[in-house]
Amino acid sequence: MAKKSKIARNEQRKAIVRRCAARRAELKEVLRLPSSTEAERAGALAELRRQPRDASATRVRNRDSVDGRPRGHLRRFGLSRVRMRAQAHAGFLPGVTKSSW
Repeated sequence: MAKKSKIARNEQRKAIVRRCAARRAELKEVLRLPSSTEAERAGALAELRRQPRDASATRVRNRDSVDGRPRGHLRRFGLSRVRMRAQAHAGFLPGVTKSSW
């Protein structure tokens, strides 16, 4: 089980990313386009730097949706490897079967 503070901080980051995503995309598009002038690029870069650091999507950590474990996250299930194995053995994940040979 992860610390509650770490889970809460990650949720705050997700909210900030959602709030700033559209504006960040616009600014990055200005930086990417070869047709934009140097002044536009400089302004876009300055505004990107003024945004909060947590507005970047790479600051969000993938965590287990049940207990918040930060490592061994399986994107397909939204669970950590440990939790996924336990739920698969218990039969809570439809379509997942234990392989043996």
